[in-house]
Amino acid sequence: MNAREAFAAWQEAVLTNGSIDHLFADDAIIELPFNPGRPRLNRTEFLTLAGARATMPVRFDEFRDLVIHDTGDPEVIIAEYSIAGTHTTTGDQATAPFVMILRVRNGRILQLREYQDVPTMTAALAPA
Repeated sequence: MNAREAFAAWQEAVLTNGSIDHLFADDAIIELPFNPGRPRLNRTEFLTLAGARATMPVRFDEFRDLVIHDTGDPEVIIAEYSIAGTHTTTGDQATAPFVMILRVRNGRILQLREYQDVPTMTAALAPA
């Protein structure tokens, strides 16, 4: 799996609330620079955090405005996108922008760095 294929698998998992465990190398590093308190995670920490998404009151509906940039490094892509979702309790819809830098080696994600619009996401997930 190359970086574009890994990103496509990531998208599918986000939209279907599917498993992402198989996408990550054992020594993967995940960086979420705008995530307060936990900006750098190892694979296990990230998968625990990602597993909590099943309890979030949101359904991710689609990726919008996707642009994938190839880089001079064949292992690395940069993806710009927005994710549209629906609050499952209120029915409110929201969209938040993201930028992801993804490095894939030997068919697995070795490094993922994601920049998130935390204020928009926090507001969208606020209790009704």
